[in-house]
Amino acid sequence: MFNLRFAKYYLLYRLRAKTRHGLHSPFVYRLVDEIIYDFHAKNVYAEVERVRHELLNDDRMITITDLGAGSHVNNNKQKRVGNIAKNALKPPKLAQLIYRLVADLQPKNIIELGTCLGTTSIYLQKAAPNAKVYTLEGCPETAKIAKESFAKAGAEDIELITGNFDDTLKSVIDSLDQLDFVFVDGNHQKDATLKYFEWCLPKVHDNTLLIFDDIYWSEGMKEAWTQIKAHPQVMVTVDLFWIGLVYFRKGQVKEDFMIKI
Repeated sequence: MFNLRFAKYYLLYRLRAKTRHGLHSPFVYRLVDEIIYDFHAKNVYAEVERVRHELLNDDRMITITDLGAGSHVNNNKQKRVGNIAKNALKPPKLAQLIYRLVADLQPKNIIELGTCLGTTSIYLQKAAPNAKVYTLEGCPETAKIAKESFAKAGAEDIELITGNFDDTLKSVIDSLDQLDFVFVDGNHQKDATLKYFEWCLPKVHDNTLLIFDDIYWSEGMKEAWTQIKAHPQVMVTVDLFWIGLVYFRKGQVKEDFMIKI
């Protein structure tokens, strides 16, 4: 049932999504033309992908603590690190897109919900070396592997916080004057996603970017994405199917875009 529903969502996305042609928003046109459709290789890509390659070949078994909605692929508690890397890490194309979005924005602070094995965290840190990066992970054993990944990539200044997002996220948000970049890639349940979104709202500003992962992962996530788009503080959203971008640009006409990638 999941595969059929997901395939339906993806087909509708492919039919409705636009390229940069025909976009009447200068802000979104530049975003698509210069960042989303920038397919030139960067030196950092090879550096981070070497870490991914090592993880894919890691035969260690670890015990998974899953505090969210689980996996559509494998819900076993004992998993091989290589299998986690194969099934749970953001694929290179998507992780590198997130890198470009951060590199363009140059935020002063970054929050990532869902460290997993750490490759996307490294991309975030490499994209904005002067930013303070907080990455939150619910599974202690996964977090240990992520720390190893950070060390291999020379990104040990990332602050990794282990625990339930319900217990850890609010304190990180409260410690900051404003939020510049937040990547919500964990839990994948409607109520939790909307709760984390609401927690962010008091600290967002004109240049804040929130990214929500797996917006079509389930009917609940699709509903959460619809509610986020409709929020009065949200001015521009960009639906890339795998992720959704949320901007709060005051003075901008409220618009939702679906862009083909």
